[in-house]
Amino acid sequence: MKYKNILLSFFTIILYCFIICISCYASQNTANTISALSVKGNQIVDENGAPIQLKGISTHGIAWFPDYINEYCFKELKQKWGINVIRIAMYTAESGGYCTDGNKEYLKNLVKKGVDCATKCDMYVIIDWHILSDGNPNTYIEESKAFFDEMSKKYCNQKNIIYEICNEPNGNISWNDIKQYAEQIITVIRKNDPNNIILVGTPNWSQSVDKAAENRIKDFNNIMYTLHFYAATHKQELRNTMKNALEQCLPIFVSEYGICDASGTGQIDIQQSNEWIQFLNQNHISYVMWNISNKAESSAILKSDCKKTSGFTQNDITDTGIWLYEMLTNTYTSHIPDTSQNIQNINNVSNDLQVHMNMINHWQQYTKYYYQYDITIINNGKNKINNWNISIPFDSTITLINSWNGIFTMNQNQINIHSMDYNAQIEKGQSITNIGMIISSDTKIYQ
Repeated sequence: MKYKNILLSFFTIILYCFIICISCYASQNTANTISALSVKGNQIVDENGAPIQLKGISTHGIAWFPDYINEYCFKELKQKWGINVIRIAMYTAESGGYCTDGNKEYLKNLVKKGVDCATKCDMYVIIDWHILSDGNPNTYIEESKAFFDEMSKKYCNQKNIIYEICNEPNGNISWNDIKQYAEQIITVIRKNDPNNIILVGTPNWSQSVDKAAENRIKDFNNIMYTLHFYAATHKQELRNTMKNALEQCLPIFVSEYGICDASGTGQIDIQQSNEWIQFLNQNHISYVMWNISNKAESSAILKSDCKKTSGFTQNDITDTGIWLYEMLTNTYTSHIPDTSQNIQNINNVSNDLQVHMNMINHWQQYTKYYYQYDITIINNGKNKINNWNISIPFDSTITLINSWNGIFTMNQNQINIHSMDYNAQIEKGQSITNIGMIISSDTKIYQ
């Protein structure tokens, strides 16, 4: 009996150790879905040496727009928009700035919250020391050293971290001044974090990458130089400057861009924006748009009356936001489905049909999300409609659970509805109602 108990205890210990190993392995696999990045030539590469391109969006100043730093927002941007990097912009000198009248601990905690949210969503995250009105990064160099010392100690073991140590040097500031600052800050970071990528701003609001190409930072690995553009202001001339720097093998990261003019509030230039993106994609350059907020300016992706911080619909998004969504998802002929407004009729027999689709109920059961819709079709034409067909696209993979008062068929993520015998005819100016369906999805649908 004694030996039997010893043997049982032995096997219990072995089984326990096995379970612990399996749990650790699973935990490690979950945590390592992000690949460590490095710089090879003028390219970002992953752990296997394959080129990788980051495409993302920046917050506005977190002191003014803190609520967009939340896991739901970041997850939505990743899953719905295809964004894989978030930039956390912490202003240093403006009202509420870290080095002026801002609450340092509050702002640092917001940065850390942003990093945590991005990490949970398997996204890369840029910690941005957002100098602007202070112009010269050396103005607050001691504060910068302390900040990046703390951040690099905390995140030295995370693969998804990128440090941006000076947003837009400007004014009477030379590349030599910026370089001297950068070398000191990089030294601080590298004592704690030897590997994660560091972004260095360039003169003239991060446009003069040619100056950096002539006299780049030495003795450190995984350093990149930033170029910023606003498409309605910065055009072929700046692209030529960038092209020349790339040909000199300067690693460049576009950590901020907009499709409007440099003020952030002016007219959008779609043609120049598309030319920029084509150029960046051809050269495999990473880029981050400015900005996710509801600030009343053309560079923001949300309308000023949008109070949401996640769950955005097409009706919440500005022209800039629509351009970004379509560019990232390659859906240039349709927008995000808005389930509270009119739905475009794709295959209807008359261009005079107007369709309203309202979500009247939604719930979650286990890992599935369920949505119930009520559909009204209105004949705004001059003649009677004798039969009708409508098609409703969704941006998520869906399953049709139930339907009524129509012949429903599925085509990938699109639901097609054909009239029944008893509701095929719609007199001019009249409507039919009580067409409905219930669908399910593995992910939340825009509401």
